[in-house]
Amino acid sequence: MIQQPEVLAMVLAGGEGSRLQPLTSGRSKPAVPFAGGTRIVDYVLSNLVNSRMHAIYLLVQYKSQSLIEHVARSWALSPVVPNHFITIVPPQMREGPSWFQGTADAVYQNLNLVAHHNPDIVAVFGADHVYRMDVRQMVEFHRARDADVTVAALPVPRERASAFGIIGADADGRIREFLEKPADPPPMPDRPTHAYASMGNYLFNAQVLRSALGEAREQGGTDFGRHVLPRMLATHRLYAYDFATNVVPGVRAYEEPAYWRDVGSLEAYFEAHQDLLGAEPRFDTHNPLWPIQSGSYVGPVARIIGGEISNSMVASGCRIEGARLANSVLRYGVRVDPGAEVEDCVIMDHVHVQRGARLRRTIVDRYNVIAEGARIGHDPGEDRRRFHVSPGGIVVVPRATAGGVPFSPLFAPRFDPSRPALLQ
Repeated sequence: MIQQPEVLAMVLAGGEGSRLQPLTSGRSKPAVPFAGGTRIVDYVLSNLVNSRMHAIYLLVQYKSQSLIEHVARSWALSPVVPNHFITIVPPQMREGPSWFQGTADAVYQNLNLVAHHNPDIVAVFGADHVYRMDVRQMVEFHRARDADVTVAALPVPRERASAFGIIGADADGRIREFLEKPADPPPMPDRPTHAYASMGNYLFNAQVLRSALGEAREQGGTDFGRHVLPRMLATHRLYAYDFATNVVPGVRAYEEPAYWRDVGSLEAYFEAHQDLLGAEPRFDTHNPLWPIQSGSYVGPVARIIGGEISNSMVASGCRIEGARLANSVLRYGVRVDPGAEVEDCVIMDHVHVQRGARLRRTIVDRYNVIAEGARIGHDPGEDRRRFHVSPGGIVVVPRATAGGVPFSPLFAPRFDPSRPALLQ
């Protein structure tokens, strides 16, 4: 029986998420809620745990309190089993009084954790993407190629590939070049219509990682994609792992093969929610064989008193009475009153849409009260005056506050009666 390698995961979860403003005004990008009851960070953590990788450090930085609280509530692994943990690691400033300066610097500042566990392989994964992946299959590829580093690669059509960091590779997957958003992306060896885009997920042999980061530190390199990996091409064996070959149990035939989304912009975030809807969604969130785990919501089941609901997700604790919902995702505890219309929307936890309000192509962050008769998403000029509107016309209502202090996710919402609902 072949002994399985020891894998330590370092998840980079410090992303600022500036293109997701105002959803990231009070939280980091990995902490942004997604779908009916998860957050973006839950996808990488679920993939690792489902892949039987339970030694995980989560490196945080930007506005991390919401993320820390979520992980503490939702991801407590059994301390009885050795090396079963998901531990939050803020910047320790072991190398001086500075924050993480980049992806490589974040791992470099925590090489003491790698030394402590002495793994065979270190998985350096991002926390910003929505996807399913059996990481063990990538590990098997890494070992079969006797690779020093393996980079997860997503096949993308060449006409769209100039928006990504692109990998040039041989037929066996050996990487020959890294190109940042090239005008003429090199084709995949066996698919000339597609190119390999880096997913920002890496496997390193542990000793190789330590030496490469030490060298990068001496040369001022702080980022894996821009500094560390390109310099290693001449001295190490780097391979591209084709994500399209990854097989996850329970994925339906109607789902998009190799579904992976960087939900780093408001448009991408909104469109990814639309991918969850329909009788045959591109990404089906219900997969008992490969569940996306998150915290358990303690509250009542959803109540549908009446109304018209089509092609929508309605989470626990919602109350829908005489309202119209279409093509929308409602998270926990949303209340929609009679006569209200919610179309093509993402409504986050504990929002109250009052009687007769009409919302279209709108993202409403937590704890808001949408006033009776309000119109959002119907008048572009008025929307821009009152709210944040993305370049694609998606209206975003920021998270509500009471008395200027954001609600804590640790407690049930308590609406301040002195705070008016959103103006009509």
